[in-house]
Amino acid sequence: MAEDVALPPPKMALSREKVIEEARKAAEWKTGDGKKGLSLVIIGHVDAGKSTLMGRLTYELGQMEEKKRRENERESNKAGKGSFMWAWEMDALGEERDRGVTIDINQSTLNLPNTSLTILDAPGHRDFVPNMISGASQADAALLVVDATTGEFEAGFAGGGQSREHVLLVRSLGVGTIVVAVNKLDMVNYSQARYEEICSTLKPFLVQSGFSPSKTTFVPVAGMAGVNLVEKDTEGSDGLRKWWKGQTLIDALDSLQPPGRPIEAPLRFPISNVFKGGGTSTMASGIGVSGRLASGVVQVGEKLRILPGDETAIVRTIEFEDNSVPWAAAGSNVTLYLSNVDPVNLNIGSVLCPPSDVVPLASSFIAQVIVFDIQVPITSGTSVELFHHSRDTPASVSKLLATLDRNTGNVIKANPRVLTKNTSAKIQLTLRGGTLSAPSSKATSIPIETFASNKEMGRILLRRGGETIAAGIVLELCP
Repeated sequence: MAEDVALPPPKMALSREKVIEEARKAAEWKTGDGKKGLSLVIIGHVDAGKSTLMGRLTYELGQMEEKKRRENERESNKAGKGSFMWAWEMDALGEERDRGVTIDINQSTLNLPNTSLTILDAPGHRDFVPNMISGASQADAALLVVDATTGEFEAGFAGGGQSREHVLLVRSLGVGTIVVAVNKLDMVNYSQARYEEICSTLKPFLVQSGFSPSKTTFVPVAGMAGVNLVEKDTEGSDGLRKWWKGQTLIDALDSLQPPGRPIEAPLRFPISNVFKGGGTSTMASGIGVSGRLASGVVQVGEKLRILPGDETAIVRTIEFEDNSVPWAAAGSNVTLYLSNVDPVNLNIGSVLCPPSDVVPLASSFIAQVIVFDIQVPITSGTSVELFHHSRDTPASVSKLLATLDRNTGNVIKANPRVLTKNTSAKIQLTLRGGTLSAPSSKATSIPIETFASNKEMGRILLRRGGETIAAGIVLELCP
């Protein structure tokens, strides 16, 4: 804390209105180099080749040095995992490399001709779905990677497969645009019939999940071989070029458009990570928190309230893509370095907001949910894990209020006894203290808002026994 005393916090340079005006000008959501800014979560079944694809893409774009490529190749071969050499660019944790799977959300930046893409490489293994949810809650768009190998696509798309669950999750979390990379086509000799079979299976499912066909793009690729990633004509691309005349993966990603941003709404900054400072700026000391601005704007020198709790902090520095910036607006994935705060009060899932317009706290609320393809029905009293941004909280379905018509929202049945698969329903959720394995009598409260007040703060997911069972929106906070 001594460093906070030695360095007085900076003063705010602009009024909030001026920052909003600057954000509007910069917008069409452009970054400092004139590119549009967008965050992309990479999803799909385990072993679909997500990390390999992104590692190879980084190299093909000239954003991985040859020295680093050789180092990854040498180290992966030494470990007997030569086929993971490209994945090691994204999977840097020792456990990830040992197990050959992505565990945590790995964040990086891809600079495309017209877009600065913040990449959120999500784990595909079902054990790490909570980490994937944290990444998806920070994304504007999704890249679904599916394995074209015979039997492997089917395994990922079948009940219990992560391709299916990830699509439902990202749509439930507000992602409305998706690019599908049909990967490993080299393993099926670039079969056009196989590509079309996969597309014809996925298209109706994506529509049913809520993705508009106009915001859905399919691209055939071979990630390991580097085919159809950046250039159309590359070594080994002849088999694909015989029938594919469409765009490359980079063309598809560079064409993505950022969604509208609620910059004029009150600041809401859900914390996804907390760490000791030491950023690129000389003033990046103290405690750093990273996450995505759900709404509003924030600037250096601003005083913010931390909820839950009765604590405030001052923004000492803002870092965006390793650059120090004076302000940031809704939709940006940034790191804030804070002063005048005890780190014990900063937790993953806490929300930063203006002291004059704080986010509400609630321990019970009414939600409208869609029940997924579950085997065991939901009853009153069902224990669940509630996911809200990066927060995971024990909760109970305290009341089943009504089942609803999915198209009109009209009540079909009041006070139903159970909720079965594919049902739309209105329920009351009540948070519990402790953990699912060790509950306590003291209920907890979390920062949350109705969907009508703030879409980003009003989305929830429910899981039970390692399975996502429902997703929906908050309708009303209970007193």
